[in-house]
Amino acid sequence: MPYCKVSQAELYYEEIGSGYPIVLIHGFTPDHRLMSGCMEPVFQERPGWRRIYLDLPGMGRSRSYADIESTDGMLEAVLELIDKLVPESRFAVAGESYGGYLTRGIIARNPERVEGAAFICPMIVAENDQRDLPIHKVVHEDPALKVELQPEEYEDFRAMGAVLTQHTWTRYANEIVPGCRLADAAFLDKIRARYGFSFPVDLEEFGAPSLFLLGRQDAAVGYADALRLLEQYPRGTFAVMDRAGHNLQIEQEGAFNALMNEWLDRIEEDRDKE
Repeated sequence: MPYCKVSQAELYYEEIGSGYPIVLIHGFTPDHRLMSGCMEPVFQERPGWRRIYLDLPGMGRSRSYADIESTDGMLEAVLELIDKLVPESRFAVAGESYGGYLTRGIIARNPERVEGAAFICPMIVAENDQRDLPIHKVVHEDPALKVELQPEEYEDFRAMGAVLTQHTWTRYANEIVPGCRLADAAFLDKIRARYGFSFPVDLEEFGAPSLFLLGRQDAAVGYADALRLLEQYPRGTFAVMDRAGHNLQIEQEGAFNALMNEWLDRIEEDRDKE
């Protein structure tokens, strides 16, 4: 199994393809399968990209991370992995939820190296009680699903979902649940106590192609806080999508694929000008 040894952890990662590097960062508790599940269908039709899917410390198969104490430490581990795996070239980055928060940290530390950034239901505000959140709402539900699932499965799925169908359940069960079962709960509780960065982010404009995919029904991180970053990302597409909760990449699969492809088009277009 491929591991990247950094100062305070050994990070599991998977590489697929060759070409221009893109680092893909999952959210808090799942593992790399959250990102590979939604991004690989995009890249199957788009050669020329080297995809690096990692497991964050305390999640998935990453190990030897006990000395990390905060989100600052999580970011340092990711930055070290990038320096080791992508030592010279620029790279794109895509992050979901907490991974989106870490992406803003990467941009703050290395803005000149990031040639594009995508944010999938990004965590903007670390403190839960300070987030601008909509009320959780299920927009569409297949009544048969409640009968088919175990009660605890159904309640877990419904707690964050806006679209409850056999298709969204199957993807949730394959891409998100397995990683959550591997998570180190005690370690993640420690990180939650120092969840926000100790340094400011979003101080400078980020001028490379960017994409914010936001769920109108996302009651986990919301959408309104991200819209306040509009002027910081002058080349950013901001899409607030109905019929989408915190699992937007599953619930709005077609639009997700289209907008991700358009974002990658813009990065390639800029690269061709260089």
